[in-house]
Amino acid sequence: MGNDRDIKYMRIAIGEAKKAAEAGEVPVGAVIVCDDTVVAKARNEREERATATAHAEILAIEGASKKLGRWRLSDCTIYVTKEPCPMCAGAIFQARMARLVFGPSDQKGGSAGTLYNIVQDKRLNWWVEVERGVLQEENIKLLQDFFRKRRQKGDQE
Repeated sequence: MGNDRDIKYMRIAIGEAKKAAEAGEVPVGAVIVCDDTVVAKARNEREERATATAHAEILAIEGASKKLGRWRLSDCTIYVTKEPCPMCAGAIFQARMARLVFGPSDQKGGSAGTLYNIVQDKRLNWWVEVERGVLQEENIKLLQDFFRKRRQKGDQE
């Protein structure tokens, strides 16, 4: 799924997710694009920063806002390697992002249509366009490999 542009930017997000995995973080990456230019990219850093809010999406939104000098990102698209959690979906909504593109759905915390739909809740005053399933298989494999290695490592300790 996804057009050539979505695939191009999702590959950058996957690169960020791979960096997260190498650092021992859950492999999630995010990229924010405005006017066909990458303005921010980030990966999960919860373990490194020892804070629950250091998700890739939050860090990318902070980076884009800082670079652009504004909080309203209504002309931007965020690419995320998996469906955002409630906190990140809320941040995407709060930043007034135009579009969200993600890989696989998250059956345990997905908040862009799976468990909740924060980004498209008609009771709210902003709706984000959503594209699901972009490079889904690659992203699933990255997550599965990470957790398989983590379980194997846990068995050896």
